[in-house]
Amino acid sequence: MRNTISDQDFPTTNVNNNSIIQVPSRLTILESIAFGSFCCELIDNTHTDSKLILNLSNTSFIDSSGVGALVRIYKVASKHNHQLVLQKPRPSVVRVLEISGLIDIFQIQPIAVPADIKQVLSHPSVNSELKRLIDVMGAIVGLAISAIIFIPIVIAIKIDSPGPIFFSQTRCGWLGGKFRMWKFRSMCTNAETMRAKIPNQAQGAFFKNDSDPRVTRVGKFLRRTSLDELPQFWNVLKGEMSLVGTRPPTPEEMDQYQILAWQRLNVKPGMTGEWQVNGRSQVRDFEDVVQLDLNYQKNWSLSYDIKIILKTIMVVFNKNSGAV
Repeated sequence: MRNTISDQDFPTTNVNNNSIIQVPSRLTILESIAFGSFCCELIDNTHTDSKLILNLSNTSFIDSSGVGALVRIYKVASKHNHQLVLQKPRPSVVRVLEISGLIDIFQIQPIAVPADIKQVLSHPSVNSELKRLIDVMGAIVGLAISAIIFIPIVIAIKIDSPGPIFFSQTRCGWLGGKFRMWKFRSMCTNAETMRAKIPNQAQGAFFKNDSDPRVTRVGKFLRRTSLDELPQFWNVLKGEMSLVGTRPPTPEEMDQYQILAWQRLNVKPGMTGEWQVNGRSQVRDFEDVVQLDLNYQKNWSLSYDIKIILKTIMVVFNKNSGAV
């Protein structure tokens, strides 16, 4: 089997100064990097204000790496004032574009009827009914525990720092789709506006500062014990997250992703995962986070999820653990 992709894999024709590129039948990590580079180089070498048409008529499968390649091409095309058109996408590809939110960004001709979600799954964990059952049961138990300790947490937050009880933030989940993630507030109310003034001690597309001045006194306790994350059981119950998965990035973080990093989004984001149980306080390089997430995808099984859940419980009771 061939393990390399060349420019000849992307037949291109020129009609009325518009480039029409045939997208491969599968757009996974192997094809996505080469395809993204090919299209971006083509854009750089053509006149501005022309149209770039990506013919998806033969493309039956696209994962998060493929989504990342399309996003990269779109950014470069916009920079050079090129019009980008997705032509004749199959229903399975349309469904991926819907999930990722790209359906509202790209010009699509014509729009096919979306496929059933099961036709476009990029990782078996996303379609596992048993994993979903464990998520639902765990979320119900987690929300019950949250209800029991809700009042003391609310009182502590209110006494320590005026402002709302909950903090919500837009995060990116499976295939880059956006959702609203919830936490108990552990920072001051103007934390988002202060972020630009706080030095980032991490490298790459995520933020980390061990002595972040935005974190309140009660917030430090909530983070150390992971109690601030209890409201995320609601996200799990809704199916936006899983008990075990990858760390959900913010849209700003995802904007920095190279195509390789998009592979993180082949699974649902989780309340816990490889990164959380393997020294999240010590991991400072985003490339290490990506490798941990890819390791989870490679080794995934229901028993592996349960193992991570048990390790998470141990980490929570370790005084050296902590959230970001």
